Amino acid sequence: MIRILNYKEMNNEDIFLRVESKSNVENIVSDIIANVRSNGDKALYEYCEKFDKVKLEGLLVTDEEIEEAWETVDEKFKEIIKKASENIYAFHSRQVRNSFLINEKDGVVIGQKVIPIEKVGLYVPGGTAAYPSSVLMNCIPAKIAGCQEIVMVTPPSKNGKVNPVILVAAKIAGVGRIFKVGGAQAVAALAYGTETIPSVDKIVGPGNAFVAEAKKQVFGKVSIDMIAGPSEILVIADGSCDPRYVAADLLSQAEHDKMASAVLVTDSEKLARETAEEIERQLTLLEREEIARTSIENNGKIIITESIDEAVRVANEIAPEHLEICVDEPFMYLDKIKNAGSVFMGKYCPEALGDYFAGPNHTLPTSGTARFSSPLSVDDFVKKTQFTYYTKEALAKVGRDIEFFANKEGLGAHARSAVIRLEDEAEDENK
Repeated sequence: MIRILNYKEMNNEDIFLRVESKSNVENIVSDIIANVRSNGDKALYEYCEKFDKVKLEGLLVTDEEIEEAWETVDEKFKEIIKKASENIYAFHSRQVRNSFLINEKDGVVIGQKVIPIEKVGLYVPGGTAAYPSSVLMNCIPAKIAGCQEIVMVTPPSKNGKVNPVILVAAKIAGVGRIFKVGGAQAVAALAYGTETIPSVDKIVGPGNAFVAEAKKQVFGKVSIDMIAGPSEILVIADGSCDPRYVAADLLSQAEHDKMASAVLVTDSEKLARETAEEIERQLTLLEREEIARTSIENNGKIIITESIDEAVRVANEIAPEHLEICVDEPFMYLDKIKNAGSVFMGKYCPEALGDYFAGPNHTLPTSGTARFSSPLSVDDFVKKTQFTYYTKEALAKVGRDIEFFANKEGLGAHARSAVIRLEDEAEDENK
């Protein structure tokens, strides 16, 4: 049964408390990365046989396999994926940044170039569920940014093939090459390259604890999007909400992972009790009941506050990945939300809209990192280079200021690099 707690009686530790896994994957992942770096494809084939229980003939997904998948997946689902991709494209197209140039002072030109990251690797989970939505959410912003090479890695099933819906989503989104490899070994392959899999400049996409640890360890060799933790949802709801809706939304995240966190914050004790009862009823209807029940019992909680304004303060303290504001006038509270990955407004906006269809990205900061980080966006697939141009006359106006500043920092060579040019000019004038 989910716990019901009174905010006034809680310690700060209780707000953030989450039962965490005790397994230490750091050394295991370190060994896997070292093996892939040393042995390349050979290591990947061995790990595939060990972890995925299949002996592959090749790592690359062939055009024939993609076409077979396309014919296998029903037309209705393909149309839904296309609609979702159009919404995602429309939203992310508004994020495109432009280069700029400033030449407001005589002899001075400064500016910034926005340049696509050249090579990007997408990690798409396999395991207990397949997520074609992750393909769309990771690939489309990269395509909009203008990345030249987009490759994808994803674990094969025991028949040696990739789930057809993953391949269909990849084809619609515009992924380049796809490779049958998952886990920490896939991240290592993308970071360092093998005989078959190219090294990339950035790795994005969610995964299990081994994938997250691998991304952490290769960061610096390549860029990454974020270190994603277990999924989270926080629902703010008042007494007018239907407890069936609230329970369903909490369970929508609890079914992801036994480590997932589902929290309701409400000013209604009645809604708290009814939602707890409804969660128990709906749990028995889920195919992933064991996962969801473990999540709810270990990490789920209902927090009772005195007001919705106080509930908003709790939400800002927790900084959840997903935040639902289930009240009649949600826009009254939007400006008060300071820390959240993605906000879902009103009683008819379930978080699942964001997972699949609405358009905003579903790759979001977790574990309280929404305090300082953002959802995946086109910005994640570009880099910025700045440039500066001064004429001789423009440098002459500021050269002594640069000299003075540099000397204050004890960097004489810096100072000299500016004034030596002024001395040359003075010598020319004295001749």
